[in-house]
Amino acid sequence: MSSIPLAFENEIYILEKKLFELKKPDSGAKSLSEAKELEKKLEQIKGKVYASLTPWQRVQLARHPQRPYTLDYVKLIFDDFVELRGDRLFSEDQAIVAGLAKIDNKTIMLIGHQKGRGTKDNLVRNFGMPHPEGYRKARRLMKLAEKFGFPVVTLIDTPGAYPGIGAEERGQGEAIANNMEVMIGLQVPVICVVIGEGSSGGALAIGVGDKILMMENAIYSVISPEGCAAILWKDSSKVEDAAEALKLTAPDLLNFGIIDEIIPEPIGGAHRFKEDAARNLKNAILNNIKILQDIPVSRMLEIRFEKFKKMGRFIE
Repeated sequence: MSSIPLAFENEIYILEKKLFELKKPDSGAKSLSEAKELEKKLEQIKGKVYASLTPWQRVQLARHPQRPYTLDYVKLIFDDFVELRGDRLFSEDQAIVAGLAKIDNKTIMLIGHQKGRGTKDNLVRNFGMPHPEGYRKARRLMKLAEKFGFPVVTLIDTPGAYPGIGAEERGQGEAIANNMEVMIGLQVPVICVVIGEGSSGGALAIGVGDKILMMENAIYSVISPEGCAAILWKDSSKVEDAAEALKLTAPDLLNFGIIDEIIPEPIGGAHRFKEDAARNLKNAILNNIKILQDIPVSRMLEIRFEKFKKMGRFIE
């Protein structure tokens, strides 16, 4: 159970705390009887709350400070991870972690955004907002994967590319565009998974692939709800309206054909039962690698190009 409840989860956490007390070994038979009744009530409330989440509530779950990040999934899913650093041009950017890894004895190139835990770690990771060198590192390793025939798996979780002066001076826009150009033509399977928040070009820079997957409570959008509210309404209180208008949830994006698959999360979000969430993610990655590895490269590239070419069509 997470120790950080969100506003809409308060009733659930109160009941869970009460249930925990009733289940203590010294509580007695009466308490155990009450616990059974409370369990039924709790499951009903959970089902009702999590089955009808608003887009803004999904945003809150996607940003939950205890949600699994890339390195958490590395520990839970992948074996023999060997981190590879540096862009060979400027420096090492720890907002993106990347390296060779094995998943069920199959070697892949894993690339993912990495946020920090706590202030100190977030400063090192720049709150998961990469500089150009982070994206250039990713591009370098994608080309390395292509050279050796390894599938590429990317885990997307960023509030956006870092917008600082230094990043712009070193070519942030060019780095993002170059990554997208390289990814559309990579001659190996590419699977992109939005595991938390995927915002703006910072997400797209490692988001061009044969299969685009999303965790159930992840979000994926051209801009954050806060940024959208500031631009459209000039009013920060309109974030809920912005989240609704952006159509940033997994069901919306699956309906529009932007993503290919939704990966189920445990009730309450991936942060509550990380092992279960990781198992679902692992199965989805393996299933899609299996599908893609049987497609001839030339055909795979045609399908990938057509996939992105069709995005953005007007719906009559």
